[in-house]
Amino acid sequence: MMKILFHPHVQEKFERVKRSRIFNNLLKIYSLDKKKVLDIGCSDGEYLIHFGKGSKGIEVVPEHIENCQKAGLEVINANVEDDLSLNETFDVIWCNNLIEHLVAPHLFLMRIRRFLKEDSMLILGCPVIPKIFLFRYLKRFEGYLAQEHLNFFTSLTLRLTLERAGYLIEEARLFYFRNSFLDKLLSIIAPHIYLICRKVKDFQYPSKRLEIFTPKFQKQ
Repeated sequence: MMKILFHPHVQEKFERVKRSRIFNNLLKIYSLDKKKVLDIGCSDGEYLIHFGKGSKGIEVVPEHIENCQKAGLEVINANVEDDLSLNETFDVIWCNNLIEHLVAPHLFLMRIRRFLKEDSMLILGCPVIPKIFLFRYLKRFEGYLAQEHLNFFTSLTLRLTLERAGYLIEEARLFYFRNSFLDKLLSIIAPHIYLICRKVKDFQYPSKRLEIFTPKFQKQ
């Protein structure tokens, strides 16, 4: 990765992602450096810079957009909760530490379906409430309680949220280990997990839901 002069705290963010064992596992397992990725809520571009040709970010904070541009990254200035005017599809949607901030997670998940091809994947990372009650009092496991968070998930409710929006969950784990068996054991106490998802091709709402839901989401 080329050397770019940022404010020290931004530079440290880039370096932390570059060193991250978890991110590097995801990068290698799913060949993200060779794929066209849409990074939704891309912040300063610390993940986006590692993705393949044609990748783009979506961000609304002017300072973050400026840092992305400084790094030579393509970034779209937009609020991710709006109906995004983006007319292309991607190999992967990367959405990390975002869904817990959103006012309407379900609408967001439905809207981004159109950016995925049939064989594309959504990689969604989110802090989760620890399964072991006593862990909730340890500082390392308090990430889900951040003041700016509007939604609070367990690993189960996060899975169900994705499934009810028409996604098939292929993996749900920490990705600290490449070995999925060991990693799933560790994921039982993980403060953050990643879900690897594909959209269900012919997803339909139950008939009662269709009666009250906005028509433009029925066919996505």
